[in-house]
This record gives sequence, structure tokens and C-alpha cells, in this order.
Amino acid sequence: MSKAHEAYAQTARTGTDPRETEAAVLLKAASRFNQVKANWGDAPPADLEPALLYNRTIWTIFATSVTSPESELPKEIRQNIANLSVFIFKRTLEIQTLPTPELLDVLININRQISAGLMQRPA
Repeated sequence: MSKAHEAYAQTARTGTDPRETEAAVLLKAASRFNQVKANWGDAPPADLEPALLYNRTIWTIFATSVTSPESELPKEIRQNIANLSVFIFKRTLEIQTLPTPELLDVLININRQISAGLMQRPA
């Protein structure tokens, strides 16, 4: 079981707010990308692939959830998350093909922005 799946399973057992868990895993992914960037030398660091896999796993869970018929999210939000997931998957492939630290910036920013939105309480 992946770390992201473990986090969701732990949420179910402890009763933690799923939005908080989602925000936390997104921030963890952003932090891992920042660490990768900090360690980038003449070649991509060894922790690049695990960081990309962790992030891709998170976004696969999001994409699967919003495309499920059981999703209770409004259609527009589901579509936006699905589109964002596709963008993230494409960017991940781009980074794997031609790795540069600057390509991580958009993934870091997306994860941080979505996390911040999840941490806000609905009015």
C-alpha cells in the first residue's frame, strides 16, 4: 500500500477530517519537491523519482475519486480536478523525460494552492 493510501486508511480509522488529510499529503508532496530542488546538482537527485511517484499517487486518487459516480462534489469542481490531474500527469512525464528543477515549480505551487483551499473552512 502506498503512503498516500495509508494516509487515507488512517483517516478512516481515526475520524480525522479528510480535507485536512488531503491538505497534509499535498503539502508533504510540495515539501518533497522543494527538497529535490535544493539537492539538485549537475544531475537530478535520486529522490526525484520517489517524489514524483508520491505526487502522482495522490493525484491518481483525486482523479479516481472525482470521476467516480459516487462523488458528491459539484460537476464543475470534479471537472476542474480531473483537468488538473491530467496536467499534473503530463508535467510528471515531462520532468521524467527532460528533468530540470524549474519544472517542479508548477507542481509545488498547485499542491500548495489546493492545500490552502482545503484548509479553509466553508462559510
